[in-house]
Amino acid sequence: MAITASMVAELRAKTDAPMMECKKALTEAEGDMERAEELLRVKLGSKAGKAASRITAEGVVSAFVDGTTGALVEINCETDFVSKNDSFLAFTKATAELIAKHNPADVAALSALAYEQDGFGPTLEEVRKGLIGKIGENMAIRRFQRYANGGKLASYLHGTRIGVMVEFDGDDVAAKDVAMHVAAMKPAALSSASVPAEVVEKERKIATEKAAESGKPADIVAKMVEGSVQKFLKEVSLVDQVFVKAADGKQTVGAMLKEKATAVKGFTLYVVGEGIEKKVDDFAAEVAAQVAAAKGQ
Repeated sequence: MAITASMVAELRAKTDAPMMECKKALTEAEGDMERAEELLRVKLGSKAGKAASRITAEGVVSAFVDGTTGALVEINCETDFVSKNDSFLAFTKATAELIAKHNPADVAALSALAYEQDGFGPTLEEVRKGLIGKIGENMAIRRFQRYANGGKLASYLHGTRIGVMVEFDGDDVAAKDVAMHVAAMKPAALSSASVPAEVVEKERKIATEKAAESGKPADIVAKMVEGSVQKFLKEVSLVDQVFVKAADGKQTVGAMLKEKATAVKGFTLYVVGEGIEKKVDDFAAEVAAQVAAAKGQ
């Protein structure tokens, strides 16, 4: 498969790896972007994964809490300009409230709920369509999470691009601190045991390939892999992470919660555009096409 400049640029944007290393990895992976990213992580370490979660789409995360019922929702748009539009923001806040109050099964059920705004209605979907026409930009409800299990709720919004909701029992201040910690450190799960199996398996695969390059005996390699996986699990597990406000720089979130007699039952973290592939215009190709068109006139 031919490795194009745009493929190399995409991998470099995801990994921050040198251009030639990206090209080598793509060639070895025969154009498979995900495999090439893994190869770079094996070669360059965790640095290659740091830019992989860059925000690639616009929009906002909105939260609504009423007692022990709450909702977190991500709604996307095309430009940052529209994400600050008053009508768009009103729509997102209303959507979060509708989710909390009506418990829709999915985005389709949510879209069918009764709602009127800016002269549009009678459903949320009709308002969405109306705002698209009025603002002149596409917008879509991407995902939401509702809580109504009887536990207390704490929410934290970092601007409008990162939103967290924490379900807990215990101290309100401790829970709010945890919500802020989640926004900053972005844990993958509540505990090591609850990290998704596919995430652990992917990390184990990378660690195995990296350890194998050491040329050490199989038993030593096995220990290196296990050590690497355990280190990774602690890094992505909320209760094992070092608490961002730890006075000693060492106290874990789990230890802080125990000290405050607080138990976190679960959390949701939304980062706007996470995992969405944003259209990347090939500017050079666009200019070349315009020049060619001009010559043809």
